[in-house]
Amino acid sequence: MTTYAIGDIQGCFDSFQHLLDLIRFDPARDRLWLVGDLVNRGPHSLETLRFVKSLGKAAITVLGNHDLHLVMLAEGYSKQRDDDTLDEILAAPDREELLAWLRRRPMMHVENGFALVHAGLLPQWTIGQAHALAGEVEKALRSKKYQEFLANMWGSEPPAWSDDLTGWPRLRVIVNAMTRMRFCSAEGVMEFKAKGEATDPPPGYLPWFAVPRRMSADHVLVTGHWSALGLKIKPNLLALDSGCLWGRHLTAVRLPDRAVYQVDCSGEDVS
Repeated sequence: MTTYAIGDIQGCFDSFQHLLDLIRFDPARDRLWLVGDLVNRGPHSLETLRFVKSLGKAAITVLGNHDLHLVMLAEGYSKQRDDDTLDEILAAPDREELLAWLRRRPMMHVENGFALVHAGLLPQWTIGQAHALAGEVEKALRSKKYQEFLANMWGSEPPAWSDDLTGWPRLRVIVNAMTRMRFCSAEGVMEFKAKGEATDPPPGYLPWFAVPRRMSADHVLVTGHWSALGLKIKPNLLALDSGCLWGRHLTAVRLPDRAVYQVDCSGEDVS
């Protein structure tokens, strides 16, 4: 069995299929780790969602901010954006089945020294603590009262973690760190406006993975979310959002040996 980690797909289904052909993916033999943001802005979100769901245990996908936006939009807790491409899912006959499946995806997956999460982890979190915190969000998303959580999930406050946090603010910080964060301060205060390159952080902030003495540095974090960062491979980081949505590349990394596979996304119609 071989495990391949793949960057943000965002509805670019054709490029995704080309990449699976390139790596000769066999769901009976191999596994996929998908960094989240399966849907939105690309042209084929519905096909992407149906296909990944059909893979069953052959694919593990964590939740990204666009995936959560879809769930919130379907329940009336988010507004449609001009660049959203989610109407096909919302009108699909299997809509409820797909949304229920998506809502039950993990926030984080940990295995064999790797940790899969969409955006990143706050510097004071160990992998064990982060995994437990992810479980708190997963429990809220899967509960019978999940709409209450969705109604209180979005927003940028509080901007930092505290062990004293409770209720919706506690869960909101976990979601924001794991699905939205790019930059934070050395103390773990998050900044959500900047989306540029890691070499140009806002004053007083760092890329989350560059904070000194980050407590999760003993694992290899497999992430996406940050297309301006591009493919970045470090001893304890595999950042895989290489901008397929923007006509660049969709990337897979074979985890055992870190072999890199890419397909050109310039032919994907994202207009």
